[in-house]
Amino acid sequence: MWSGGLATNIVLAGFMGAGKTTVGRLVAHRLGWPFVDADDEIVARAGMSIPEIFARYGEAHFRQIEREVCAELARREHTVIATGGGALVDETNLKTMLASGLVVCLRVSAEAVAERLEGQEGRPLLKGDWRALLERRRPAYDAIPYQIDTTGKSPEAVADEIVTLWQTQNVSA
Repeated sequence: MWSGGLATNIVLAGFMGAGKTTVGRLVAHRLGWPFVDADDEIVARAGMSIPEIFARYGEAHFRQIEREVCAELARREHTVIATGGGALVDETNLKTMLASGLVVCLRVSAEAVAERLEGQEGRPLLKGDWRALLERRRPAYDAIPYQIDTTGKSPEAVADEIVTLWQTQNVSA
């Protein structure tokens, strides 16, 4: 786990629809840092969309690319990183990101996920029982040291909480 000192990166984790990308862009803008969406990096590396990766090669192949991308992103400095919903369920990815900076799990209720993702295509895991998937991932999300519930909050309010947390952690380090 990141053990104090100045947080090099801010890493956002959580289930799909929690607001990682939207909030991450806001946090990056406020800090003057670059923003990277790990899923966008995976798409660029694979040369195909995430649904295509799943359909053509399966989830295991996707997760291998995701591990490689997480390792590369963790080596950056002063970057806001939005991980995919399942990225930090993997213990290796979690340890890698915890060592790279401040990791914050954005929590969201199942009802808010349903509302936020209504009508969205292109999320392969939405096709199955995503509520069961959310429950299976909950212990991994609970293991992340910092938690912010995004349900009923504006992205701006969540971004403010993250920036304040980052500033507090860096002042007390």
